[in-house]
Amino acid sequence: MSPASDTPRALRDRARQPSADELNNIPWLAVLDGADRDMALRSIAIATAEVGDLICRIGRPATFWFGVVDGLLKMSNDQSQGPAITFTGVPPGAWFGEGTLLKREPYRYNIEALRRSEVAGLPVDTFHDLLGRSIPFNRFVLNQLNERLGQFIAARETDRLGDPDTRVARNLAALFHPVLYPGVGQMLRITQQELAYLVGLSRQRVNEALKVLQARELIRIEYGGLRVLDLQGLRGFSAGQPD
Repeated sequence: MSPASDTPRALRDRARQPSADELNNIPWLAVLDGADRDMALRSIAIATAEVGDLICRIGRPATFWFGVVDGLLKMSNDQSQGPAITFTGVPPGAWFGEGTLLKREPYRYNIEALRRSEVAGLPVDTFHDLLGRSIPFNRFVLNQLNERLGQFIAARETDRLGDPDTRVARNLAALFHPVLYPGVGQMLRITQQELAYLVGLSRQRVNEALKVLQARELIRIEYGGLRVLDLQGLRGFSAGQPD
């Protein structure tokens, strides 16, 4: 994979108006009414992030609330400050960074494109305007924060697991979160190498784990991605134990 590039300004330069289909894939637009929806529609822009582009960078001010229309991103630490740690993958339908925008503080993580991705952005001032005007938007953001807290608590537990099969299962289950990532559905377009980047294992070891999960009828490996068959079983998977 090519090295990450510092390209937030370049992404803004590539910004364009979203299509009708792209707008239909933005989940929070559906909760807005009338003038609030019109304001959001006037403000949303979309840009194409190439592999290695940084959408957010540690220490930079938060100027947009971002969402993945298509593609795959990862949230990680700054490798120059210690071992590389991937906090989570960010699949289609995900919107992220609301906590940083609420506090109006610099980013404490990097968001990098693992593949060519279409990324939507809502300006920070519009984000705060909607918070001040729309109760349904507030509820959506509050629910996002609550679900994300639960996700990161689970991720902390997963990081302590020594069994690779369980780590792959739990990380994969996180990418199928129906609230945080509604655009995924039951089928996630992801390569085994991309999953290896997210989990922190070799592609070969991830392949072995996926075969175990498929044998347990928790997932099905399909052309171009993975289909979840039993999300609850995937979340609770523990090697050597019954589902």
